[in-house]
Amino acid sequence: MPMSESPANLDELIGRAKMRPTIRVAVVEAHQALVVKAVHEATLLGLIEATLIGNRDAILKCTKDVGLTIEADQIIGTTDAAAAARKGVELVKSGHVDAVMKGNIHTDIVMRALLDSKSGLRVPFRRVSHVFLVDVPTYPKLLAVTDAAINIAPDLMAKAQILENAIELLHLIGVETPKAAVLSAVETINPAIVSTLDAAGLTMMSSRGQIAGAIVDGPFAFDNAISKRAAREKGIVSEVAGDADILLVPDLISGNILAKCLEYLAGATAAGMVMGLSVPVVLSSRADPPAARLAALAIAVLIHRVARDEVRPEPEEGSAIHCAVQPESACCRVGV
Repeated sequence: MPMSESPANLDELIGRAKMRPTIRVAVVEAHQALVVKAVHEATLLGLIEATLIGNRDAILKCTKDVGLTIEADQIIGTTDAAAAARKGVELVKSGHVDAVMKGNIHTDIVMRALLDSKSGLRVPFRRVSHVFLVDVPTYPKLLAVTDAAINIAPDLMAKAQILENAIELLHLIGVETPKAAVLSAVETINPAIVSTLDAAGLTMMSSRGQIAGAIVDGPFAFDNAISKRAAREKGIVSEVAGDADILLVPDLISGNILAKCLEYLAGATAAGMVMGLSVPVVLSSRADPPAARLAALAIAVLIHRVARDEVRPEPEEGSAIHCAVQPESACCRVGV
């Protein structure tokens, strides 16, 4: 495995990233104080070298306000958000950067450029999905919540692909065999609740080897997934119950609410990453604090450097769960 131990929290991941070589990051629409503060801190820690894209004057003001020293050639002026997103993709394509970071821009605009079938960063037969790595003070390890930002209402096969992306991310940060809980409202199968049927299907797919590298079980209500006491009281016997590493949510709405509830009501820090593209993409909410963005940049360092050292098979076109065509319209339109 890339790392010998599972990380306990996001600070530990930042510490691991500091031991890796610096990566080059394109920051799309960088004219926001929260964004520039995170870039500044990541630069001081030696994690990244940033290229800031967007309104040049606004970016210069932000860098001056936070004390970030930036060279003239590290700022690329653009006319609007869509142009900034396209420029970020171009920098990846030309080999000038290793990762992309979303700045003060709506998710759908940046994802449209990333998913473009001709000029984007798609990987053949891979579904693109989002993972929040959440550091919750009351939970003993990191929680991956997926998908809370890109796939709006995934069906069974889409959920299988989303789950595979989350498993890959957990492997890359050192979790050897993550435990994945497939969430619904109840822990029993109810044909009227489609997410319980999907959970049963995913559990069976895992047991038959269609989904590898993790222990998958469900359906679980949220309490059963993260509380051994709740699972015990309900008579649930499972390796995953009360000890989940991954929470696979029924849809984008429930995932987005869950991640933001953990952040705003439980004091959690949520680092958002996009998986399934040719490079790491940091995708946080525009309201997220610098700490969340810094942690996501550290994860991007680990993904880039560890993935470069590994030789992994390409997805097969004939795979039972290979990715169907995912149009730009699959991207979230609500602007997280």
